Amino acid sequence: MKPAQIQAFFATLQAANPHPVTELEYTSVFELLTAVLLSAQATDVGVNKATRKLFPVANTPQKILALGLEGLESYIKTIGLFHSKAKHLMQTCQMLVERHGGEVPRTREALEALPGVGRKTANVVLNVAFGQPTMAVDTHIFRVSNRTGLAPGKTPLAVEQQLLKRVPPAYAVDSHHWLILLGRYVCQARKPLCHQCAVSAYCDFKPKTTG
Repeated sequence: MKPAQIQAFFATLQAANPHPVTELEYTSVFELLTAVLLSAQATDVGVNKATRKLFPVANTPQKILALGLEGLESYIKTIGLFHSKAKHLMQTCQMLVERHGGEVPRTREALEALPGVGRKTANVVLNVAFGQPTMAVDTHIFRVSNRTGLAPGKTPLAVEQQLLKRVPPAYAVDSHHWLILLGRYVCQARKPLCHQCAVSAYCDFKPKTTG
């Protein structure tokens, strides 16, 4: 995909959805961090279902710690890998209280030092909560970036680095939302819905599927 095509690609996505947001439900930076931590290998729908019950009861590090491990697990047991996620979340809450005054840190280094928080999770928090132009490369963004020719790469990190180079600055903050939504609902894994895709004209993928 050439620079002029990339510009048109994102201009089209922006026109269709000027203010994209994450589909995870949250009302604070800590709730966002918790939801993203729980979302690994799980759907946003499934995470939201659990956090709608958890957050009214415990939505700060201190309140999560007060639940205890078994108490926390009882709220998130419908989410895959809930045992390890509960353990990581408890450890993260402990670190937030001990090292950060109960607040979520604003740097990648500090975020990635939290248990259960990898590069992708840190990128989501930095982008969604703090407005930084990061690229949280999940399976959808990895697929879309390679299939369309937007930012080819063999690993999530390689794709992330390509996106940071190739996405025009004007679209950098919102671009990862547009790409996730495109991958989730249109540029799907098994059968991309090219006939419904607003940006198919700028895409390298051949052949295009029809209805």
